[in-house]
Amino acid sequence: MASISEPVSLVSDRISECATAGTPVIVTAHMDCDGLAAGAIIAKMAVRAGARCSVHAQKEFDSGSAASLDTGAFHIIVDVGNGTGGALDAALGDRWLMIDHHQIPQEEMDNERVLNSWKYGIDGGREACSASMAYLCAAGHDSRNADMAPAAIVGALGDRQDQGEKRSLLGTNLEIARGAEEAGLVKSDTDLLLAGRETRPLREAVAFTTRPFVAGLTWNAEACAELLEGAGVQTKAGGRYRTASELGEEEKGAIVDGIARYAQGMGRDEIMAELVGSTYTLMREGRQSFLRDAREFATVLNSCGRVGKAGAGIALCMGDRTVMAAEAEAALAEYRTTIRDCMERIVSERWRVKEKARCVMVDAEGVVTESMTGTISAMIAGAPSSSGKIVILKSSADGGRVKFSSRKSRRCDESINLGEIMKGAAQFDGIGGGHAGAAGARISKGRLGGFLDYIEENVSRVHGAD
Repeated sequence: MASISEPVSLVSDRISECATAGTPVIVTAHMDCDGLAAGAIIAKMAVRAGARCSVHAQKEFDSGSAASLDTGAFHIIVDVGNGTGGALDAALGDRWLMIDHHQIPQEEMDNERVLNSWKYGIDGGREACSASMAYLCAAGHDSRNADMAPAAIVGALGDRQDQGEKRSLLGTNLEIARGAEEAGLVKSDTDLLLAGRETRPLREAVAFTTRPFVAGLTWNAEACAELLEGAGVQTKAGGRYRTASELGEEEKGAIVDGIARYAQGMGRDEIMAELVGSTYTLMREGRQSFLRDAREFATVLNSCGRVGKAGAGIALCMGDRTVMAAEAEAALAEYRTTIRDCMERIVSERWRVKEKARCVMVDAEGVVTESMTGTISAMIAGAPSSSGKIVILKSSADGGRVKFSSRKSRRCDESINLGEIMKGAAQFDGIGGGHAGAAGARISKGRLGGFLDYIEENVSRVHGAD
């Protein structure tokens, strides 16, 4: 097994070469939270090294994308493009690197330009994301880049890698978080994990919390206000609205009890497991900043990528707190409105959801855009009714294709690997992959029936026939 020091040195050397030669560095990043954070880390590394650098966010990267790249630049592909190593070699020779954490084919395990966590014995589904891998490279190049540790933590939380005890980070992510805490950049604690924990009025904090998604409560501020009143929790102090970070232990317990009464199918212990856990506070952000809580920052980055404002998210990670901060906050509001509208329509149009013993199939065509499929499938997987099942959502994609997004819910069979199942899209002239617990695919509409049969067959093979 290769040492992680090898890719760190390789990235460092290539960035330095570009800075010396005046070769532009072009970073292509996935449009989700992890991709934007990773892209920002590499861009800051390059700029500090004296290289000219630009960052572009994309929802997918295939062999056609590789063939269209500028051959006069050096390219770094982050969090997207698995399986395109051969196409990149053909198009660019040795003028590229890929930094990622998704499971990859064997031929890329042997390609030195593919810097992937799995090659170094690091579980890319739980222990490191692309932002974590980018951070290791950046910090190894220049100690000044240690200040990008918060971006790596945000990327990990955005990819839902808080899979340790009490929703803590694991492995490489945890090592980065500990280093950041020692440097005074991050403070970890245990608290109630409500949205906008540091900034939102309590009724909004409960309403905007989507893990778990509780029908009748999530997005319903009036119902949340009634819950808080019934729980005896004061929502104001001295004429101003209180936030979740100000709650006492008894108040937190009362809120958990109230949510448990709404969440049919989930006991109090399960609600506790979802709502009480490790927090990561970014100490250089102002106390009233919507970026101070790392999970909220992750939601902001996701919103920027999903609503077409990826540049604002990248700028935030690189330190911009002026115009781009306001644009990112607007993106967050738009993102939450879009999620609410999508979920309300899916819930109301019951024909869209087909529940089987082990699987929930969601037809979201005409409702959920391609860029929002992962968000909505994760939300459905977080609903009490999905517990123990796999959620597979399909929607329309560009070019007459169909996009699939799959997620494991709580108590789902550990033996199933969604990434491996979604790779089967290649058998239907499509592309797919991901992690054991979260994966996606794209295929042409003409192959839809065959791929649906393939999914059902493979899910049944693991679980036993429905």
